[in-house]
Amino acid sequence: KRGGGDSWQLSLGKAACILTGASRGFGRSLALLLAPRLETGSVLIPVARSQGGLAELEAELRCSFPSLKVHSVQADLSTEDGLQLVLRAVQDKLSGAADLERLLVINNAGSIGDISKSFLDFTSPAEVNSYFAFNVTSALCLTSSILKAFPGHPGLCKTVVNISSLCALKPFKTWTLYCTGKASRDMMFQVLALENPEVRVLSYAPGPLDTEMQQLARTKSGDPEVREQLLRMKQSGQLLDCSVSAQKLVTLLLQDTFASGAHIDFYEI
Repeated sequence: KRGGGDSWQLSLGKAACILTGASRGFGRSLALLLAPRLETGSVLIPVARSQGGLAELEAELRCSFPSLKVHSVQADLSTEDGLQLVLRAVQDKLSGAADLERLLVINNAGSIGDISKSFLDFTSPAEVNSYFAFNVTSALCLTSSILKAFPGHPGLCKTVVNISSLCALKPFKTWTLYCTGKASRDMMFQVLALENPEVRVLSYAPGPLDTEMQQLARTKSGDPEVREQLLRMKQSGQLLDCSVSAQKLVTLLLQDTFASGAHIDFYEI
């Protein structure tokens, strides 16, 4: 089902899709754009911490796409219990799903961390470890556990997506945790691609999105230049609508011509 050249498929086939950070912003937009590309009998498992946002998303998906099996999971991925909740749901809901053509794991959940602090302010190991537990450790352990649950399925295309950022490549003042977390995730998924050539791996940087996180960034960043730059982007209309960026990711997945392990930015497409 790979695309070639300019050709691309219209559907992702009969798929099992696990999407973290699905209740709002980019994750919510992505769920709604992926759904029509999943064939009858596909399973979509949106994961998020917000019960309210998840319930709204699930209701909308069930109403608009009745042939899609939607099973949302409320879980805090920074905890062992939260990870186990998601893994149990995956094993439970996918154990009877026959003839799957694709397994799609999208790691979108993440937080920006305390961007009011400079590097020298991070002296508490507990604070740093808590950030990385949610933003790095959970993505690694969840992805590896899901892939291990599907060993040796002939004909099953496995695709793993890491929602990345320009911050994985470029440092920003007072964004120590966020930049480090995004860089760590990019490298982590490059190793996955190298070790497992049968798995398709993509790090997608969605560009500057008009979200709550972006609002937080332009008001709470400790560096005044960063705040001014982000405020100018908002005022001049340079921020992207989540659905516009999510559509580019869906197109990338449908075309399926990217080099496994690649970091692809919204503006490169």
